[in-house]
Amino acid sequence: MEGGKAFDVGRAIKLGTITNGLKYSLATGNWGDQQNAMSSKAGVSQVLNRYTYASTLSHLRRCNTPLGREGKIAKPRQLHNTHWGMVCPAETPEGQACGLVKNLSLMACISVGSYSAPVGEFLDEWGMEVLEENAQSDRPSTKVFLNGVWMGVHRDPTQLLTTLKHLRRTEAIHAEVSVVRDIREKELRIYTDAGRVCRPLFVVEKDKLLITPAQVARLRDEKDVPGGYRWDNLFKDGVIELLDAEEEETVMICMSPEDLDAGSSGQVYHTDSLYDPSSRVKTVIKAGSYSHCEIHPSMILGVCASIIPFPDHNQVSILCLILHIDILNSSVVSSKHLSICNGKTGNGHLSFQLPCPNGHHGQHSLLSSETLGHYEGSRVA
Repeated sequence: MEGGKAFDVGRAIKLGTITNGLKYSLATGNWGDQQNAMSSKAGVSQVLNRYTYASTLSHLRRCNTPLGREGKIAKPRQLHNTHWGMVCPAETPEGQACGLVKNLSLMACISVGSYSAPVGEFLDEWGMEVLEENAQSDRPSTKVFLNGVWMGVHRDPTQLLTTLKHLRRTEAIHAEVSVVRDIREKELRIYTDAGRVCRPLFVVEKDKLLITPAQVARLRDEKDVPGGYRWDNLFKDGVIELLDAEEEETVMICMSPEDLDAGSSGQVYHTDSLYDPSSRVKTVIKAGSYSHCEIHPSMILGVCASIIPFPDHNQVSILCLILHIDILNSSVVSSKHLSICNGKTGNGHLSFQLPCPNGHHGQHSLLSSETLGHYEGSRVA
C-alpha cells in the first residue's frame, strides 16, 4: 500500500485462521476463540441425533434454559401454568438437566419476528396520541406499548384491540403479532419480536367455531394437490390464530367443541358418547363466552410422548422412563402392538419389559397398560 502496489487480500489475511476457527467451533460447540476457551459459549453447535426419525425431530425441538446445572434450585425446573400447550410436560432428561432442558409441544412454534413499522404507522393513523402532546392531560387513557417501547396513549382501547385482531385474522398484519390488553394496568402491549413461543387455536365467536366441516374436508382432500387448500389458508380465513403465552392470559379457551355445545345447552354434565356406558362424564364449566378452542388436548405432548399408547392412563414417571428408553435405544412401538392396543377390538394388553434399576440378579420389571385380559409382551431394546 505504501509503495503504491495493489492491495492483495489473499496475502494480507491468513485464510487458515478463519477456517480453523470455524472448524473448531463447529466441532466442539465452544463458540469463541480457541485460546480463550473458558470465556467462550458452549453448546452452540451440537451433533444432530440420528438414532430414529422421532429422536431427530425431538432433538430439533429441544429448548435449553441457560442456568447452571450444579445448583439444586427447584423453581426453574417445575412446570408452570403458561407451559400448557407450549412445552411437553413429560419429555425432559433425568439428572442435573431435569426440567431445564425442555421440548416443544407438537403444534408449538417459535416466532421469527416481523417489522414493527407497519404496526406503528397504523397506530398513528388510528387515534393514538403521542407522548409529547399528552404529557399534561388528565383524561382517562390507556398506554400503548410496541415491543416494550411506550409509543403513546389511546382513548378507546376496546375498539383498537378489536381492529388489531381483525387485521391479524385477515393477514393485514403478520399472524405472529401478539396483542395483549391489561385492563388492570391500563396498558395495551403489542409484540412483533422474535423468540416467542406460540401455538395455534380455533377461533370462537358467539360460542360457535368459525371453522366449518367444508374447510376440514377441503384440507383433507387437497393435501396432495399442488396449490390446494393448506394449513396457511386457515390463518388467511381467520378460523385459526397463533397465541403466545402472554396473550393466552387474556382469552377464554375451551377444551373441546363438545364443551361449547354443552355450555350453550345448559347441561350440568355431559359424556363423550351417549351410547357408551363406560364413557367419561365431564362437568360443564359455566365460563360465559369462550373466545378460542383447543385443536386437540393431546397437542400438549411433544414428538416422542405422543407416540406412547394411552399416555393419559399411565403415571408421569412411567412416561418419562419410556421416553428415555425410546430416545436412547432407538425403540419405537410397532404397528402390531398399536393394533393390540386398539380399544375397539374388545380386548388388548400392552406391556413393555424394561430394565429395572432396583432389580435383582439381572431381572426385569414389567410395565403394562392394560385394557382387558389379553397378554402380549415385548422387550423394548
